[in-house]
Amino acid sequence: MKLVFIGTPEFGAIILEKLCLADIKPVLVITETDKPVGRKQLLVSPPVKIIAQKYGLTTLQPEKIIDSKSYILNQKPDIIVVAAYGKILPKSILIIPKYGCLNIHPSLLPKYRGPSPIQETILQGDNETGVTIMLMNEKMDEGPIISSVKCETQDAKINYIELHDKLAELGLNLLLETIPKWINGEIKPRAQDNSKTSYTKIIRKEDGQIDWKKSAE
Repeated sequence: MKLVFIGTPEFGAIILEKLCLADIKPVLVITETDKPVGRKQLLVSPPVKIIAQKYGLTTLQPEKIIDSKSYILNQKPDIIVVAAYGKILPKSILIIPKYGCLNIHPSLLPKYRGPSPIQETILQGDNETGVTIMLMNEKMDEGPIISSVKCETQDAKINYIELHDKLAELGLNLLLETIPKWINGEIKPRAQDNSKTSYTKIIRKEDGQIDWKKSAE
């Protein structure tokens, strides 16, 4: 099976490394460009690129994902796996792999679509969350659901890093279970219930400002 992996931050990096450790090495990794960080604006590679280099994987960092179309076509992938890439894939990319593009999303869709589902889970004090694998379309997190798994947050004081890593691990395990069944035609995608949709936003610095009139919780 030829697999192309697309992702950028630590969530994607955790999944990519565990795929490699499971001896499922992507034929191509696509991630975002290096970004300037800090006062000195030094270029820093995204976590997915660092893991890809660690395992000697061919890596592309296009300004626009469409710029990598010919490279993806040349690989003739059976499937594309996306984990926290941060950009919507155009139809011309989505239709390339035989078994489609599967996105690993850290929430129980259609709840918490968008860029910050893990943070929103914590902010809302939810006792339960999970991971959804969906067949991607041209809209944000709206594709039909392939599989999902629930996860209790257990500790009301669980922090972002703990929940993030837990969901990444769950996502990888769910992916490994899902891919063979999906390829063998054992899974029928189910449409999301758009009446239950909620969206998250990009977390910004000003969101950390404290309102002293509120309780600590």
